[in-house]
Amino acid sequence: MSPLIRWLAGRPLRQLHALGGMLGWLAYGLSPSYRRRLKENATLAGVSAAERRAAVADAGRLVMELPRLWLRPASEPIADPVRWEGAELLQEMLARGRGLVLLTPHMGSFEVSAQAYAERFGAQQPITVLYRPARQPWLRELEETARARPALATAPANLAGVRLMLRALRKGETVGLLPDQVPPEGMGVWVDFFGQPAYTMTLAARLVQQTGAAAAILWTERLPKGAGYVVRARPLPVPLPATAEDEAASALAVNQSMERVIREKPSQYLWGYHRYKNPRRVDAAG
Repeated sequence: MSPLIRWLAGRPLRQLHALGGMLGWLAYGLSPSYRRRLKENATLAGVSAAERRAAVADAGRLVMELPRLWLRPASEPIADPVRWEGAELLQEMLARGRGLVLLTPHMGSFEVSAQAYAERFGAQQPITVLYRPARQPWLRELEETARARPALATAPANLAGVRLMLRALRKGETVGLLPDQVPPEGMGVWVDFFGQPAYTMTLAARLVQQTGAAAAILWTERLPKGAGYVVRARPLPVPLPATAEDEAASALAVNQSMERVIREKPSQYLWGYHRYKNPRRVDAAG
């Protein structure tokens, strides 16, 4: 592992966020394609210029806080203050024993969301989180090692991972995923996201509809000046259809829920994410 990554893991959060703000602007300045995509996506959603500028810096803070979150010992809690809003909602949903699907947009510190859930509720119901493995072998190994924590398991974004999540829900456990992530070809539908067609996963809705699990939004706001995080849980703003017969209607409901949450704090959404790209093709093995 890089000595730089180990050094960063030991820096205070305030220092990491200061470095991250500079990193965000550096990436914005050096990559015309990233700069163009961020501007276009944010403008499409009606984000103000001030909020867009704040989002540039916050994307860098997301990257710089990862070593601190990933490399601490698995037995230790998150090193920085974490405050909850809506924890009672999750407690109520877990008490039903039907499984719980947590939907988290590419917003704020989504890495903290899963870790914070595992720390607070994992002893009651563990969580399995869907993720897309990194292409670089060294980063993929780091992700898999760092994310494996007590009461927190990971599932790759393929058919095997979907089976793991279904199995967890049928045992009454919790799963988490980023529903605004572009899925592989054949695992989504084209529906509007901020007024423009985006290839959207059908998995998020199907997990709820096929298992009878409860569903909630979970996202984590990154507080200024390294003051920590606020984890927010709430019901879906737009209810899902009762059945999965109309995949487009279900996916659109998920997108509309994500839009409402994102509009609460647009400066912490990853507008530079390639949300409107065509899906990647996969082989039959998935």
